[in-house]
Amino acid sequence: MIKILANDGISKSAIDYLQQNGFYISTTHHHQDDLINVINKEEYKVLLVRSATKVRKELIDLCPKLEIIGRGGVGTDNIDVEYAKEKGINVFNTPAASSLSVAELVFSHLFGLVRFLFDSNRKMPLSGDVEFKKLKKSYSIGSELKGKTLGIIGFGRIGQEVAKIAIGIGMNILAHDKYIKNAEVELKFFNDEKKSFNIKTENLNKVLANSDFLTLHIPKIGDQPIISADEIGMMKTGAGIINTSRGGLIDETALMFSLDKGKLSYAGLDVFNNEPNPSTHLLMHDRISLTPHIGAATLEAQERIGKELSDKIIAHFKK
Repeated sequence: MIKILANDGISKSAIDYLQQNGFYISTTHHHQDDLINVINKEEYKVLLVRSATKVRKELIDLCPKLEIIGRGGVGTDNIDVEYAKEKGINVFNTPAASSLSVAELVFSHLFGLVRFLFDSNRKMPLSGDVEFKKLKKSYSIGSELKGKTLGIIGFGRIGQEVAKIAIGIGMNILAHDKYIKNAEVELKFFNDEKKSFNIKTENLNKVLANSDFLTLHIPKIGDQPIISADEIGMMKTGAGIINTSRGGLIDETALMFSLDKGKLSYAGLDVFNNEPNPSTHLLMHDRISLTPHIGAATLEAQERIGKELSDKIIAHFKK
C-alpha cells in the first residue's frame, strides 16, 4: 500500500477519497528535525506540506523513496523545487484552489481598517462600558472603499480575484506585474450575467504613487523586501498596505516607522518576517490589523486543495 504523510494536515474529504482509492494517509505532524527519520522508517512515498514544513536538499537526499512532494497552496518557497525535480521527484502545488479565500481576506482587512474594527475590537471589551461615547467619537472618522484606488502588486490568479471584488464594490484598479501586460477579468453575478474588464498593468512607481491602498500578491525572491522605505516614500500620505502573500515582502521596521509618523495610515498583515515568532512590536502596533497566516484557511479552500492534491497523487500512481 502506498503511504502518504500529510505533515501539515489535509481535509477530511481528501483523506476519505485517498483511502477509498487504496492509499494509506497519516496526518500526524512531525517536527522538522524528526521528519527524515519518520519518512524513511514508515516508507512514505508522498509528502504533503503547507507553509510550516520545509523540504530542503538534505531531506530530499536522505529520503530516496519519496516520489511526490505536494504543497497545499500557492507558493513553493519552502520546497527546493528544482533540486527535487532533478532527483526525479514530482513536485506540485495547488495555485488556483485558495485564490478566492486569500482575496476575501484582503477585504476583511481593508473593511476592518477603514472602519477601525481591528482597534475597536481590542478596546471595546476593555473600556466600552465606561468610555462608549469617547470610543464612538474616535471611530467616527472612518471612510468608504467605493471610489478609492486599489493598487495590486502581482496580477496572477489571486491578484485578479482581488480585482474582481474591488470592481464589484466600485473601486478603481491599478495593477503591476512583471510578466502580465493585461488581463481579462470576468465578474459573474447571481443571475448568471457576466461582465468582463480588460485591465492593463502599469509600472510599479505609478501604482505606488496613485493608490489609496496597496495589496501584495507576489512570491518572495531573494532577501530584499519589495516594499522598503523608498517605496513607502513614493506612496500617498495616508495610504494603507495589505500583505497576505509572503513574509519579508515589506520592511517591517520601515512600515512601523511610516505608521508612527503618519506617512501611512494603517496596514493589514497575514504574513510576517519571522514566522511563527513575529516581532512583538509589530503585533502590538495600534495601526496594524493582524491575522496568523490564514489566507488559504477556509473550509472551502481546504476542500478544493485536498481534492486537487488527491487527484494528482492518484494520477501519478495509476498512470
